[in-house]
Amino acid sequence: MNELHRAAIVADAHNDLLMLVARRPKEVWASYFREHWVPQLRAGNVDVQVLPVFIDEEFRPEGALRETLRMIEAAHQVAEANADEVALCRTGEEIDTAVAAGKIALVLALEGCPQIDNDLELLHTLHRLGVRMISFTHFGRSALADGSGEDAAGSRLTRAGVEAVGLLEQLGVLIDVSHVGRGGVEHILELATRPVVASHSSAYALRRHHRNLTDEQLRGIAATGGVVCANFFAGFLTEDEKPQLGHLADHLEHLVAVAGEDHVGLGSDFVQELFAEKIPVCDLPLIIEGLNAHVYVPGLEGPAGLPLVTDALQDRGLPETTIRKILGGNLVRVLGAMR
Repeated sequence: MNELHRAAIVADAHNDLLMLVARRPKEVWASYFREHWVPQLRAGNVDVQVLPVFIDEEFRPEGALRETLRMIEAAHQVAEANADEVALCRTGEEIDTAVAAGKIALVLALEGCPQIDNDLELLHTLHRLGVRMISFTHFGRSALADGSGEDAAGSRLTRAGVEAVGLLEQLGVLIDVSHVGRGGVEHILELATRPVVASHSSAYALRRHHRNLTDEQLRGIAATGGVVCANFFAGFLTEDEKPQLGHLADHLEHLVAVAGEDHVGLGSDFVQELFAEKIPVCDLPLIIEGLNAHVYVPGLEGPAGLPLVTDALQDRGLPETTIRKILGGNLVRVLGAMR
């Protein structure tokens, strides 16, 4: 690990590891996290890790809220049993305190809102439980917005989605536009009065996939004071069947050029272990939104590979101050708006 990566604050806006924790018996949630994930996070020098709560299709709609509560409970038990290593944080001050103590700050997020539907009062409940970042949908349609897979519909937020923007800002929960369709992103940016986050999205200009953000959207997020966190998933970076670290560096450089160095971060979306555990070999290859989900950037299959990102950015000649912002400074600044 090079000295810059070791010295920098490293923050990842999206790692689905909580799904893997919750798949296990509750008796081993804490020990599994300590034995399996803490070493990986430490190897990547991760200081801040956002933990999305994503609800698989098998739990929707009836079991979505129950599974959400199970995953949130898993996060709390993980943090309580591993208090020497991690802290579940609700505010920017709590993040700063955890990092200063050498702990990994964990932040709860929702990826999509199947557990909410249009019962927005539940946002208060989830806020009380520690959720501090929320995206309105996944690839498809929710009661709040359409996902990017529905872009042909040309839709904006629903009435409930509009109300949710105001409520989340009031609560101090960050609004995440990753996965939201183009019309919905535009609508959120029109309404937002606080910083907006894209937790795991890359540049449409370099890879024309609906999950990525256009230059106009990048500038719009930056205008809120927010941050766009580049997705490491190979299919969102390039059409090349042999993706390389340079493809991610291309996206990061483009985000800096368009949004500005104060508005770019990392949103790894590490899914190799998750897919390897969930998907039977007989069902391979796994195709998601037209992409082979088992193609990864070599070395970036998990958190331990994060120092490679710093190496790549240094090789591109980016200033140390800019690299530090990308690695975590910008995301930590925006997470400071949580309350």
